[in-house]
Amino acid sequence: MWSYLVRRVAQAILILFIITMLCFILTRLSSDPMAQYANKPGITAADRAAIAKSLGLDQPLPVQYIRWIGLALQGNLGNSFFSKQPVLTMIEQRLPLTLILMGTAEVVIIIVALTLGLVAAVKQYSFVDNLITSFSFIGYSMPIFFIAFGSIEIFAVQFKVWGLPYLPTGADIWDPKDPLALARHLVLPVFSLVAIQTAGYSRYLRSSILEVLGMDYVRTAHAKGLSNRAVLFKHALRNAILPFVTIVGLDIPFLLGGALVTESIFAWPGMGRLFWEYAERGDYPVVLGVLLVTSTAVVFFTIIVDLAYTIIDPRIRLS
Repeated sequence: MWSYLVRRVAQAILILFIITMLCFILTRLSSDPMAQYANKPGITAADRAAIAKSLGLDQPLPVQYIRWIGLALQGNLGNSFFSKQPVLTMIEQRLPLTLILMGTAEVVIIIVALTLGLVAAVKQYSFVDNLITSFSFIGYSMPIFFIAFGSIEIFAVQFKVWGLPYLPTGADIWDPKDPLALARHLVLPVFSLVAIQTAGYSRYLRSSILEVLGMDYVRTAHAKGLSNRAVLFKHALRNAILPFVTIVGLDIPFLLGGALVTESIFAWPGMGRLFWEYAERGDYPVVLGVLLVTSTAVVFFTIIVDLAYTIIDPRIRLS
């Protein structure tokens, strides 16, 4: 176990090095931080050269990367070109709200997807299965912005359910520390995310359960006289859920990156909106900071998923 963890951590460090290097190069090549100073009145060529030197932009890209990654390892992600705030401070301000939104959505998604997947598999080809399948395909095929705007129009504008906001509002208007205001503003973005993600999750789980239900050991369990409930939950679901754990485990790290479209439509002040706002401005320190957090979480959670396999299925041994 420990030798496996040491190897995986070593692999994770190498993978992170490659990911951060690619992100840094692509980000720097796609945006010019000095463009904002190009046509500013009163700034001479000498001034621009001094600014570039103070930002380290006069150095070759490999030198800039080494300097950036060295400061990042010390907890210094640099300062935003536009807000002048430390990038780490900006992430610390946005990350909790993203975790609230995406964490709530993920819990609801898992519960709903497990329920729908189990019911669809047990009631295979029945009216209920066809109904769940139809709604799954509809939800999966719809773009997130369509569901988001549609939910605003139906629930907030037409029916005004539970005092939902008429228009999406940002943190400058509502107080995120107010539990009631936070709950009201969570409803529609969570609903939009659940409608999209549940469709794929439930179909994936249904297929996995149906595959396991045809295995020999399941038929043997039935032959021993075990109840359908015991066979389903003790034998079938425990084996069928392993692929489900994989996709959920790999989706969780992306929660830290936020939901770009959803947060933008509902003006949710999270990581996704932070990334989009500053990517449009070419503010690469903020973009790189968000990418670093997300990529680190992805690599870390792949190891967590592998360890979760041994808990769910004792037959699996890491070596």
